[in-house]
Amino acid sequence: MESYNQDRRNNRKNYLLVALGILAALNLLLLYFYYQERQTNKAQQTTLTDKTQEMLVTKTRLDSISTQLDAKISEIQSLGGRVDSLLKVKEQLEADKRNLRNVAAFDIKKYDAKIKGYLSILDEKDKEIGRLKEENSILTSQNQTLTEENTSLKNERQALNDTVNTISEKNRELAEKVTLASALKAENLVVNAINRRGKESDGGEYRARRIDKVKIAFRLSTNPLAQLNEKEIFLRILDPSGSVISDMATGSGQFIFNGQEMVYTAKQTITYDNSGQQVAFVYGRGNIPFKEGTHQIELYSEGFKIGQGEFTVK
Repeated sequence: MESYNQDRRNNRKNYLLVALGILAALNLLLLYFYYQERQTNKAQQTTLTDKTQEMLVTKTRLDSISTQLDAKISEIQSLGGRVDSLLKVKEQLEADKRNLRNVAAFDIKKYDAKIKGYLSILDEKDKEIGRLKEENSILTSQNQTLTEENTSLKNERQALNDTVNTISEKNRELAEKVTLASALKAENLVVNAINRRGKESDGGEYRARRIDKVKIAFRLSTNPLAQLNEKEIFLRILDPSGSVISDMATGSGQFIFNGQEMVYTAKQTITYDNSGQQVAFVYGRGNIPFKEGTHQIELYSEGFKIGQGEFTVK
């Protein structure tokens, strides 16, 4: 009986040892799996960290390329080039930047290839910008030449216009001088009074009751520049108050002098023959007496004042 119990105790001990061995083996196995999982997680974490770093670097490079693209687009536009293709590249670049949000799907090789393509496009556009600058430089030089030639032509035209204006002004002045020189001139103007009986008195001073009419006589001086043709001579008699003596019913009217209308007392058409011919006006006021005081006489022809005189009524 004691031997039997001893055997049972030995069997329990053996079972316990076996169980302990199994537990130890399980612990070792668990420890192994834990170590392997830790190593796997560590590797995955390292890979994720590396990809994140690569993604950040890639985004920085894409941002730099985006900035360069904007600069190239602006410069090419300012040089007059086309930017349609660059705008499409810009759209694709922005799409690539948006796709960088997914770290797990990030492929560095794929993005390296894209970046290489973008950099190649930038290099091509640098060459295009160089060509455009050269072409613009040539055009600028040509425009400068054309501008200088245009300025020269304008200066020449202005000089020609100035010359023409100068000649025209001289011709005008000469014409005015010729016209002035060709003007008639009334000389030796005398005013005589004629009474009701037709008797003529001279002296320049007359009593009002003895004046029925006045006779204004003068000589037209010779002038080789004056045209030999018919000429109108206008007579103006101004009373002591400065008013023109006129009566439209007896032949008075208006004429133009220095651009203004003037009233004349009487007019006469003569044929100028450059002989120093005598001309006379006889003017009467009917029953209206001349006012006391000095009366002014003015003679006009062809736009010029050709003579003047006066007489006095007492």
